[in-house]
Amino acid sequence: MRNPMRRGPWSAKDWPFAAALVLGVIAWLLAWYWDTAVSIVAIWIRSDTFAHGFIIVPISAWIIWIERRSIAALNPRPNMLALPLLAMAGFGWLLGQLAGAGVVQQFGLVVMIQAAVWAILGTRVVRALAFPLFFLLFAVPFGEFLEPMLMDHTADFTAFAIKLSGVPLYREGRLLMLPSGNWSIVEACSGLRYLIASVTVGFLYAYLTYRSFNRRAIFIVLSVIVPIVANWLRAYMIVMIGHLSSMKYAVGFDHLIYGWLFFGVVMMILFWIGSFWREDLAPSAAAAGTVAAAHAGESSLRASMATAIAVAAIVAVWPLVVARLAVTAPYRPPMLQAPLSAGNWHPATEQIAGWAPHFRNPRLEITQTYAKDAAQAGLYIGYYRNQEQESQLVTYHNTLVSSRGSDWVSAAETHRNLVVNGQAISLREVQLRGASTRLLVWYWYWVDGQYTVNPYWAKLLQAKSALLGRGDDGAVVVVYTDLGANRAEAAGRLQEFTNAMLPGITGSLDHAR
Repeated sequence: MRNPMRRGPWSAKDWPFAAALVLGVIAWLLAWYWDTAVSIVAIWIRSDTFAHGFIIVPISAWIIWIERRSIAALNPRPNMLALPLLAMAGFGWLLGQLAGAGVVQQFGLVVMIQAAVWAILGTRVVRALAFPLFFLLFAVPFGEFLEPMLMDHTADFTAFAIKLSGVPLYREGRLLMLPSGNWSIVEACSGLRYLIASVTVGFLYAYLTYRSFNRRAIFIVLSVIVPIVANWLRAYMIVMIGHLSSMKYAVGFDHLIYGWLFFGVVMMILFWIGSFWREDLAPSAAAAGTVAAAHAGESSLRASMATAIAVAAIVAVWPLVVARLAVTAPYRPPMLQAPLSAGNWHPATEQIAGWAPHFRNPRLEITQTYAKDAAQAGLYIGYYRNQEQESQLVTYHNTLVSSRGSDWVSAAETHRNLVVNGQAISLREVQLRGASTRLLVWYWYWVDGQYTVNPYWAKLLQAKSALLGRGDDGAVVVVYTDLGANRAEAAGRLQEFTNAMLPGITGSLDHAR
């Protein structure tokens, strides 16, 4: 009877044990990071953009299954060099957990799975499994940060094409005004769904259809470019259909139906063209070389068991660190007060245009209008502590204008650098357009006692503060005023207001922390 812990080379009969070892470690990993795995599935369920995630794992498993004979011919050799990658992925997950960056946690989880397989089965086997393991990364809901950029480019092309068509157009940012009606380039117009779907399918098609690196790379590049350009054409055609039909068509549900039909036709054409250079019917020289080298080297089950134990230990470290840090986190509710009068700016009871930012579930928020003579400026502070999934300072869902049911649209946005009382501040300037009013808005973040407008830097500051046991407190500071007809005059008013009020704002935030 064979002793599975014996020293000596692997044989084909040992592969069931190796597979069980890998699956056991993955199960152990998922048990420790269950909440992260559940968060991935929850996004698949609620977002049509990422619903393709349900098929990623089955596709990876299917590819492994059809390659099972060539994989079984390989001789697994545990590779300890994968353990540093595993540790780095775990530390990345820890930073994501402390910063409330769900996508960082999710990528950390997937990379830990990949590193665990590499550590136990070795480089030669992982090289054969490279694509199905890499393809697991597409299960992570990722890419929403691209939406603003994609919307801007879509608005640019649509406005250019409309003018080229001879139709009168007035544009404010992403708002397009035609004689027949107004169009706003919103999230659904960004084409992110088409882009993610195209890239996912493009990688799979390139792997299955081509064998040379150049052909695969060219097709993948096309799978990125084609949906972006197709979405520009789609947006232009929808606006023109609405304009030429006096807003009878392409303005309701048929708007979405038309978009997906158009995208489907474009992708079919792309894959049809790509089929002329297919290489999947030719025998693979790489596969033959892999089988020829399959039996080079030896391994032992004992070494694999030791590696699996090391993997299990590293995997368990990071959730334990989070649990330890959670004990030292502050749980008191924040005490935050609106700054008092400063520089002849005094609190006023009137509200400016009835607008407020759309920041979800802050622990505390302040909205206050200030007046100086006939001038008015508004201040909003959203304060966050003990941040969790539905209450985070920096998240895609926090915006100045809600994408649903709002009369306000973002007309223009830019980056500004100010020097306020000798302190340099980077901020975002946004022009908002309402039904009868326009606002000039400045906003920035306060995290770990520092001001920043960079969301990624804000996340890193939050993670550093939590890692050092100082909690995860953070806030968004928004100042705004009526834009009127003169942007420079409104900007000067906000500059004066910020100069006067910033010391009081900083003091209130420091006191709350």
